[in-house]
Amino acid sequence: MTDRAGTPAEPDPEPEQEREQEQEGESPAAADAGDGASGTAAARRRHWLRWGCLGVSVVLLGAAGTGWWFYRKLDDNITTDTTAADELRRYERERPTSVVAAARNILLIGSDTRSGEGNRKYGRDKGTQRSDTVILLHLAADESSATAVSIPRDLMVTIPSCARTEGGRTRERLAQFNWAFEWGGTACTIRTVEKLTGIRVDHHMVIDFRGFKKMVDAVDGVEVCLKEPVDDSDAKLKLPAGRQTLNGEQALGFVRARKSLGNGSDTERMDRQQMFLGALVNKVQSDGVLLNPTKLYPVLDAATKSITTDPGLDSLRDLYDLARTMRAIPTEKVQFLTVPRRPYTYNANRDELVQPAASELFRQLREDRPVLVTKPEPEEGSGASSDGKPDDAESPAPTATPTFPGRNAAEGVCS
Repeated sequence: MTDRAGTPAEPDPEPEQEREQEQEGESPAAADAGDGASGTAAARRRHWLRWGCLGVSVVLLGAAGTGWWFYRKLDDNITTDTTAADELRRYERERPTSVVAAARNILLIGSDTRSGEGNRKYGRDKGTQRSDTVILLHLAADESSATAVSIPRDLMVTIPSCARTEGGRTRERLAQFNWAFEWGGTACTIRTVEKLTGIRVDHHMVIDFRGFKKMVDAVDGVEVCLKEPVDDSDAKLKLPAGRQTLNGEQALGFVRARKSLGNGSDTERMDRQQMFLGALVNKVQSDGVLLNPTKLYPVLDAATKSITTDPGLDSLRDLYDLARTMRAIPTEKVQFLTVPRRPYTYNANRDELVQPAASELFRQLREDRPVLVTKPEPEEGSGASSDGKPDDAESPAPTATPTFPGRNAAEGVCS
């Protein structure tokens, strides 16, 4: 191919060269002038563009890697209780069946063990532990409500034959409820609760003193109101009167104190525990903890380090699903109550169930039917005993939705 006058023409640009020039934002004509100032500027732009893309890639990969590291760390924090699961499988035939599959019943156990870091200062480690607090948490199948039922530690119940933690087996006997945890650990406690209520326990969590304190500290404390100052050396608690925010150590003393708050009864202590847990739930939901990663991570870290769970709840995904369910429930639908009870006939320092009220409560939860709680209003001359337990208690009135004395999380401790 020639120009006019027979001058040989410049060869046509190779297709590969043309594509490279067009991709880099240059026309073939501009490429011919690449030794000018514009060519130098274009080269610098390409240089910074490449480094910018590389930087963004590193940040994205780093964020993904950090997120995975945090996930693995939290997931590995959780302690799985396989011993209880193995023991419960041995007695599968005698355990209750779930009436409503989508509903969940979780047994929350507060251990008074003195072993382990941070627990020895509350007493001498005798190598044993009892259930300082036991709460049966029922989550409705439609996720519209949560009902937490406290089971008194002094309730007289039939404890089945259980495998001892140190070997051997116990015999079935009538004893106070918290002995089940000392004799046979979590599995024995679960079987005792199931025999008492007829409710299938789907999952369990165990938390000790140290774990409780870390949870409270992770949410920057919980507010309480005290009518009078408290000075209780046994509970390691000294507080002024009035409205104040308790840290983890103070909160532990507040929920454990017996001699210096109220009338010194375990009944009043359970009420105080329920009030505090309600305030804790309210704090978590109202403070945006579950929606703020900066606030959520310390809570998750404290929670996962503090609990021992069954294999069905031993992953961060399982716990997140549980937290998501709780977050969706309005605080006024998170209810706390104590199983109907009165002083034991043969020992006023122990408890027994009030029937048929207790059976009605258990049936409602077992069948995933609603219950209502109302704040108890003590009446003058109501016949309360010196330990704060009613001398008698009547079953709830026969209504469509049974009502029991209790409170909800929206009320808080200062209500």
